[in-house]
Amino acid sequence: MSTKPIDVRTLVVKIGTALLTGPQGFDRAVLENIVKEMAQLKRERNLNIVVVSSGAVGCGMAALGISEYPRLLPVKQAVAAVGQSRLMHHYEVLFQTHGNGLKTAQVLLTAAALEDRRTYLNVRNTILALFQLGDVIPIVNENDSVATEELRFGDNDGLAARVASKIDADLLIILSDVDGLYDRNPARDKNARLIPFVENITEDIEALAEDTITETTIGGMKTKLAAAQIACAAGLRTIVANGHRPNAVANALDGAGPMTVFDSGQSALPHRKRWIAFGRASRGALVVDDGAARALLEHGKSLLAAGITALEGTFDVGAAVKIRDASGRDIARGLVNYSSKNISRIKGRKSAEIKEILGRKDFDEVIHRDNLVLL
Repeated sequence: MSTKPIDVRTLVVKIGTALLTGPQGFDRAVLENIVKEMAQLKRERNLNIVVVSSGAVGCGMAALGISEYPRLLPVKQAVAAVGQSRLMHHYEVLFQTHGNGLKTAQVLLTAAALEDRRTYLNVRNTILALFQLGDVIPIVNENDSVATEELRFGDNDGLAARVASKIDADLLIILSDVDGLYDRNPARDKNARLIPFVENITEDIEALAEDTITETTIGGMKTKLAAAQIACAAGLRTIVANGHRPNAVANALDGAGPMTVFDSGQSALPHRKRWIAFGRASRGALVVDDGAARALLEHGKSLLAAGITALEGTFDVGAAVKIRDASGRDIARGLVNYSSKNISRIKGRKSAEIKEILGRKDFDEVIHRDNLVLL
């Protein structure tokens, strides 16, 4: 087990909605304490810091006097549009005040922007260019006002992990209103114990997480585990800590105080593999038999039509899809060489039969191993 400090040059800090929402709505005082600390850390440790911030919808709700979280997408987008400028104003004023004139840059992203490999890389280049300016803190959020329900990040934990992966950050800190991952729900069981270190996110670890139940937030510990998995694939450590505690970011950097540390992977995926695994929205799923699952997991093989037993969703050639084993567990993601319509016709059949069935055979593999990432 290791929670000792690590050498950090580039840091991504995600600030959650639950942390920024108090009894009276948006809690500016909490944000001010965190901004003050980050400004000090940037000055004293010369860090590159990216903030991935929730709170646009919460700010909009407070401004409009709405107490119930919007359920309909157009209403949520309208409320986010009202709140986004207010959220950025808070950051701008607070960083200028506590950071001796530190400037902020707004970076609004959508999942659609990361679908295209060129745009995916351009986001990275933009953030790295902001670092070069020296006195700028990029503030990243999902562009809720234009994102569609079918193609969106859904939670800022996942967005933070993708940004951290994209810019080769050294550490991702997710600040929430809890100290980390517990062995039981601490809100229901006073004997629940904090888990300080997670080496691997197993099915047993995933079973400990629950979705959020509050009106103003999306996700919960499940989305934080999913974010940690993305970060692990990029070779970076993730920390979940309580942003209400004093010096939460500094303590996380120094390995002090209560927190859960998710260990980094043994090796980082190449950027193209990260894009395949996490940069694109999944358009469907392919269910494979035990033999195909072993070929993928144990031998690094491509996915052939013969090993596919079922499929979900409608998608075109080149789409990103999940690959599931017979138990329903996601084991990989990849880019398909055939559309869902054609896969439904060739699933379970040998590669030599594809031409006879479809009238042509563009590829032997449904997903080539170079376009496949194990999860």
